[in-house]
Amino acid sequence: MMALCRNAFARDLRPYTLLGIVIVIVGVIDHGTGFFFRGATLFSIMQIFATYGLVSLAVGLSLLVREFDISVAGMVSLAGAVAVLAGARDPWLGVGLALLVGLVGGAAQGLIITRLGLGSVGVTLGGLLSFQGLTYVLTGNQSISFDHVELALALNAPIGVVLSVRSMIVIAAFVLAAVVMQFSRVGRDILATGGDRRASTMAGVNTGGIVFGVFAASGLLCALSGVVLSYGLAAASPAALSDVLAPAAAGAIIGGVSVVGGRGRPAGIAAGVLVLCVLRSGLNAAGASADMLDIATGLVLLLIAVLDAPELARRLTEWRLHRRGA
Repeated sequence: MMALCRNAFARDLRPYTLLGIVIVIVGVIDHGTGFFFRGATLFSIMQIFATYGLVSLAVGLSLLVREFDISVAGMVSLAGAVAVLAGARDPWLGVGLALLVGLVGGAAQGLIITRLGLGSVGVTLGGLLSFQGLTYVLTGNQSISFDHVELALALNAPIGVVLSVRSMIVIAAFVLAAVVMQFSRVGRDILATGGDRRASTMAGVNTGGIVFGVFAASGLLCALSGVVLSYGLAAASPAALSDVLAPAAAGAIIGGVSVVGGRGRPAGIAAGVLVLCVLRSGLNAAGASADMLDIATGLVLLLIAVLDAPELARRLTEWRLHRRGA
């Protein structure tokens, strides 16, 4: 029994175990009333997943290479504003320009980090403030409407009760990321760079290029999230998802991404985000206060910290010994 529990909470299986446990707990709280296990609640879960999923994937990718992209919230807001303003006549033009802004913004941060050897926290904090400032300038510090209401309705229309075009776009992005991580050399190099950057460099991995590419991908994912959100709401706001960093990072960590890099998979990140989505929808359906979500999320993260403590201590010790011997 102990071996079974240990395997269930191993890093690769932990996100799915936690998701199953959370579903059972929410089902017990539901008391058979049917508020949780119904199509409307499941649809709500996937809509929340569509809101936070891509940002959590972006943060998770940066953690995989032992960096941390703080600028995600600023890029979501900026890309959403660009999409709405540029897409007033042609929505596809807005999509293209917003994705270009995300790619350039993420690549610029990656270039500064790799070329100047600066820490990602300081650089992306500057990026966050810059992106938010640009958003305030573009929007005039107010919400701007998107006239293509029919597009917003189409993006949010239920497909098969549970899904929508918004959620399917996010799922497709996760599938693509999973394929790249699992079957390409780039995926292996990302994990190697996060695991031991110096050893990876000696083995011939272009670690600078990998970090640069990860931040470019992060910007692109956040821009896509901003586009999907703004088009789905038929509006853009300079404060859109301003508090997204905490749940995005929580989703990645719950999804099995190591805070010291080199461990984690996109499928696990998706499961981690779903844990938070189920908690939010389940607690809302049960009539719990908003504070309960923060408490529940904190307890889950505390459990993960306890489970990860031995491995984290071992890897930090190895890293310190490696630096002393270098």
